[in-house]
Amino acid sequence: MGPIGIFGGTFDPIHYGHLRTAFELQQALRLSEMRFMPCGDPPHRHQPLADAAQRLAMVRAAVEGQEGFLVDDRELRRGGPSYTVDTLAALREEWTEAPLCLVIGMDAFLGLPRWHRWLEILRLAHVVVAHRPGWRAPDMGTLGELLAERGTSRVRDLHTTRAGAIFVHAVTQLEISSTEVRALIRAGRDPRFLMPDPVRRIILDSGCYAATEDH
Repeated sequence: MGPIGIFGGTFDPIHYGHLRTAFELQQALRLSEMRFMPCGDPPHRHQPLADAAQRLAMVRAAVEGQEGFLVDDRELRRGGPSYTVDTLAALREEWTEAPLCLVIGMDAFLGLPRWHRWLEILRLAHVVVAHRPGWRAPDMGTLGELLAERGTSRVRDLHTTRAGAIFVHAVTQLEISSTEVRALIRAGRDPRFLMPDPVRRIILDSGCYAATEDH
């Protein structure tokens, strides 16, 4: 079995920026699947505005029909804070030998030392950092040392070992953010072409972002 991609986030809402990043990484890294994992109780950020059922429905609608894209709702079903290390530990129990690739953005990677039990993450999975223009991988400090020790530019390293590597990969920059999408909807504007139309329809039908105060 090839590497399994793990793409977590609040997805509040999911949009083409998420989907294009996931697709490019799935193709470039030859991932057997990409698991979209909506966060239940994010410990490092504000609570999502859309509820768990709405966000899960949006993610399922967004990935429907795309080969290799799957939705994993375990964080929504699990009580307490959605710590990545706990999720990876649960996945590792299911796939003892398959490589796991945790996908994060460069901004999240720069904050990695503040994550709960962050050093354990590399014992459970590889870390794939989606790199966009404007962000630069650190070459000093804790993360610089970690990249010097664990960094790789070889895709095959993600296939031949279960965990432990850091792979930085450039992805197409789409200037879409969930925060801006919510603000646009709150202002009464149509989010068409920022996300798949089934996701747009869920948002408009539910009114989950209309007339709300953003965090």
